[in-house]
Amino acid sequence: MVTWDGACTADAAGNSFATLSNGWQPYFAGRECVIALDSSPTCSPAPGACATRISYGPNWQAAPNHPAYFDDVAGVLTWNGVCHPGSPSHAVLSNGWTPYFSGSDSCAISLRHTQCSALYANPVVATDCPDPGVMREGSEYFMACTSGGPGYPIRSSPDLVHWTARGTIFTNATRPTWATGDFWAPELHKVGARFVAYFSARHTNGAFAVGAAWATNILGPYTALGQPLVNDPNPGVIDAHFFQAAGGAKYLLWKVDGNAVGAPTPIKIQPLAADGLSLTGAPTTVLTNTLSWEGGLVEGPWMVEHGGFFYLFYSANGYASTAYAVGVARSTSPTGPFTKAPAPILVSNSSFGGPGHGSVLIGPSGDWVHVYHSWLGGKVGQAPGRHVLVDRIRWENGWPTMRGAPSARSQPMP
Repeated sequence: MVTWDGACTADAAGNSFATLSNGWQPYFAGRECVIALDSSPTCSPAPGACATRISYGPNWQAAPNHPAYFDDVAGVLTWNGVCHPGSPSHAVLSNGWTPYFSGSDSCAISLRHTQCSALYANPVVATDCPDPGVMREGSEYFMACTSGGPGYPIRSSPDLVHWTARGTIFTNATRPTWATGDFWAPELHKVGARFVAYFSARHTNGAFAVGAAWATNILGPYTALGQPLVNDPNPGVIDAHFFQAAGGAKYLLWKVDGNAVGAPTPIKIQPLAADGLSLTGAPTTVLTNTLSWEGGLVEGPWMVEHGGFFYLFYSANGYASTAYAVGVARSTSPTGPFTKAPAPILVSNSSFGGPGHGSVLIGPSGDWVHVYHSWLGGKVGQAPGRHVLVDRIRWENGWPTMRGAPSARSQPMP
């Protein structure tokens, strides 16, 4: 049995090291140590449930009657590495705790995760892969990304961290006949016994339209419908999202591409037929850009059902800007009315800029996670493009939070 008390010691070079019970001294860049220790089920004493110890550096301003320089909490706790300026400076942990430290830029926090699995660090796909649409099928996760051309690359992963290329949704030979280019924002979903790919592409009429294609195997081959599911050339529609409620009702959401012509950008929802390949009923507007942080648009909808509410995650503002961020609204019905959280739950920091347009689902650990894209810090709108990140979601008082994100630090597997 190897243990660690959570203490992290700074050296003269400005790096840090931990001292494990067997004498090993792993080194870390900067002022923080992050270590995961998992015991085998055969160990004695028997390993417990996932827990995190948060240890604080010497400048920590301890609360009264708190002699220890650490706290222990159940489950995974993370920190995005951001030290908020001021004197004292402070950090914001994923559970909302805000430890303060004497002096400016003096945050020093180390994390010991026990029985929480191995560690990973963002990004999980370090190449351009915008608008990741992710689904789970069996023991694997599958992801498709914006490609520009008809390819729409498909990747698979057992853990949302290690991804393998598995082909494409379309080829030049199988692309939809009505689409001329700009293949954006794909999603893969299991609808009945078949798999359906929903996507956006530029129509022969010059505007964007939403299409669908089906296959009996998630890797294809996919057969595209002869016409778009949604085709409104004035001004066009993009960012299709499929949602199935617990009761079985199926819906398609999309964004009206008004910002392309200086017009509003409402997000709409409409019921789908049982096979997911045609619309029924009439569309309903569920979201518009009404908050100052949203700027001129809302887009990238993704809906989940949790705790008696329907939560609509969405992105807002210009995608090639540090102002791009993720908000959330909730309702007791998938067709609304929706109440927005007043502030975004995922925003830029020094490590990553313009995070957004992703997928919300349950990871292998059983925790809710957000798989989304982001530019690297300082390179928004530039090469190497938008990488794929994975961070946990916490549910607090009926709302999702992502205070530990975007994270570039090591953390337990999702």
